[in-house]
Amino acid sequence: MTGGTENLVSVRNLVFRFGRRVIFDDVDIDIRRGAVTAIMGPSGTGKTTLLRLIGGQLRPDSGSVNVDGAEVTTLRRKALFELRKRMGMMFQTGALFTSLSVYDNVAFPLREHTLLPESLIRDLVLLKLQAVGLRGARDLMPSELSGGMARRVALARAIALDPMMIMYDEPFTGQDPITVGVIMKLIRMLNDSLGMTSIIVSHDVQEVSAISDYIYMLSNGKVIGQGAPAELGRSASPWVRQFLDAQPDGPVPFHYPAVELTQDLLDA
Repeated sequence: MTGGTENLVSVRNLVFRFGRRVIFDDVDIDIRRGAVTAIMGPSGTGKTTLLRLIGGQLRPDSGSVNVDGAEVTTLRRKALFELRKRMGMMFQTGALFTSLSVYDNVAFPLREHTLLPESLIRDLVLLKLQAVGLRGARDLMPSELSGGMARRVALARAIALDPMMIMYDEPFTGQDPITVGVIMKLIRMLNDSLGMTSIIVSHDVQEVSAISDYIYMLSNGKVIGQGAPAELGRSASPWVRQFLDAQPDGPVPFHYPAVELTQDLLDA
């Protein structure tokens, strides 16, 4: 199915809970086709959970999650799997198969989901590795890769099936500045050259702002700010300012809710 709207993903009135804890409370989010959209916010605000809801790994308590004209919340298993083939995912840890070489990691989705001959798979794998600068590393094992190289292999695997959309879960975490710069460039370049749509979950303000077209900021189950990076940077919202300016005190409390310290000590 190919939707004809400007937005590839539309989330409406989303409500999702883990037990009694509310993760999303009547949230609306639009992911525009062809754009790089970032989802930002403090730790524990449900950024990665949102990716799982878009991919159908989780189902909301109520609300709508529509991807390219398909209502994810109502899809049957077969239709959901077909939709997922058109989504790429770059996990926070890379999540490479440790027993497979770089080449076989990238070839895996092609072998799993297509009937292409091995000769054509070889050409596609080399093209994807060339795109991330690692064609020469195709025979290496994951244990022989640096952290940055592993992320790039994971990115090559994510684009193996030429997806309409790639979701990035904390792509910059734990990487040195050079690797971060390389990954930033690859995300922007691949999005534009392959005509994809990208969703980046991250708390790295400067990096994300440099490559995103639009940013959503989440906190306490709500969208607390949204807009182009420059627009969001001018926001006077105390929620947005606390996050962008890395302020320890503000609407997001430093201390997890607890009884008074003196009472806690006396009760011991």
